[in-house]
Amino acid sequence: MYAKLSTEEKLKITTLGELKVAGYQSKSVKDELRDNLILKLKEKQNPFPEIWGYEDTVIPELERAILSKHNINLLGLRGQAKTRIARLMVHLLDEVIPVVKGSELNDDPLAPLSYFAKAQISEKGDDTPIIWWNREERFTEKLATPDVSVADLVGDIDPIKAATNKLSYSDERVIHYGLIPRSHRSIFVINELPDLQPRIQVALFNILQEGDIQIRGFKLRLPLDIQFVFTANPEDYTNRGSIVTPLKDRIESQIITHYPKEIEVARKITEQEAQIQTSQKEVITSNLLANNLIEQIAFEARESEFVDEKSGVSARLTISAMENLYSSAERRLLINGEESTYIRVSDLMGTIPAITGKIELVYEGEQEGAGEVAQSLISKAIRKQFLEIYPSPEKVRKDDDNPYQYVLDWFGNGHKLDIINDVSTKVYQNLLDQVPTLRALVTKQNENLTEEETFYHMEFVLHGLAEFSQLSKHAILSKTTFSDLLSGMMNFSASDFEDEE
Repeated sequence: MYAKLSTEEKLKITTLGELKVAGYQSKSVKDELRDNLILKLKEKQNPFPEIWGYEDTVIPELERAILSKHNINLLGLRGQAKTRIARLMVHLLDEVIPVVKGSELNDDPLAPLSYFAKAQISEKGDDTPIIWWNREERFTEKLATPDVSVADLVGDIDPIKAATNKLSYSDERVIHYGLIPRSHRSIFVINELPDLQPRIQVALFNILQEGDIQIRGFKLRLPLDIQFVFTANPEDYTNRGSIVTPLKDRIESQIITHYPKEIEVARKITEQEAQIQTSQKEVITSNLLANNLIEQIAFEARESEFVDEKSGVSARLTISAMENLYSSAERRLLINGEESTYIRVSDLMGTIPAITGKIELVYEGEQEGAGEVAQSLISKAIRKQFLEIYPSPEKVRKDDDNPYQYVLDWFGNGHKLDIINDVSTKVYQNLLDQVPTLRALVTKQNENLTEEETFYHMEFVLHGLAEFSQLSKHAILSKTTFSDLLSGMMNFSASDFEDEE
């Protein structure tokens, strides 16, 4: 009968007696997660929406762990949605559950743990008041830091409470419960578990194995009902700590996360997570190639010899870079007093602060400098995406029908092109239209491009030819100069000589 009640009908129940009449039976938090997951799987619903790229790897393992009623350790590099997954588990809990009103341990009316709840039920019986606890509130998250104490997590004796209530230190009521007991009947997450001092990790042994806690020698057994979820980076990531072996042994399921393996999946994640202002979206237009370039930067960083692979490259890199990309375009729009604009390839330079702050460099990378490494990653991303759309300039260089020949000849005849980052849209378009056959080259390789996408590709082709050493590209301050390869090298050398002088 209770299971068939709607949430509105449950909220009308206010006493223990009414709850018994409704047919309520106690259920553990792990049984709740299991039962609700079974329902979702039977109804073909996705239990973890907004999680992309894990459909065939992490999600099945997570579902098996929940069905097995296991405590879970999510192991992976930074920015792999570990905490997001833990938070989404809340949606597998019952919408509301009954709690003895006023109890600090969220006591089940049929299975009270705390002194207060037991006293209330003993005194008032079926008239014991109850309240309803929403599932969104049944989630506690603690970041493990070296200063976390056993008292923070488990609890300690409160001398002030003892003095105020004139209680003996042997009285259970002088205990101040920590985060874990207060998370009874909830999901409890400890992020970055290796950062927790070993002696604090030891305090979790009993809680995980026997489900009870011990505080300051009290003969107190609290069979806590908690779903534990831990997150951790691989143990060899830093020297700051590790998970002690007995604790690892008590965590039944360890699930290894990973970065997106495909650009399309990574793009979905970035589009979902990036905080692009509504006012920006209304006046700034982006395109598929621009979004792919942002993701390609992260893929190149994960393969770079200058970036520490043990540290990883977080998805936050692409999220921050996307936000910077829009902000670069918005700044240009405001400077020129335009009503709308669109993303340009040169806006990628505005993402460098997002890149340098998200990568950990090895020694060789430190020698190069974070800024140089970031520019190198952008160059490699352009090169890789260029080959996805256009023929390789190196392979068609000697062909009679080289599609780039007319463009290269124009630069070879002494012309050069200065693209200033902050020029208006009209000036930008006129600059690119100066290069003969550039528009024709782009439209031949790409069907159904909008006018904005066409100009983006026109600039992209110039950058791509420069990356394949067909043109010279010299970026200084607020502009990028494209010229013939030979003359560009001579001009670059001359400027170096002037600098030395």
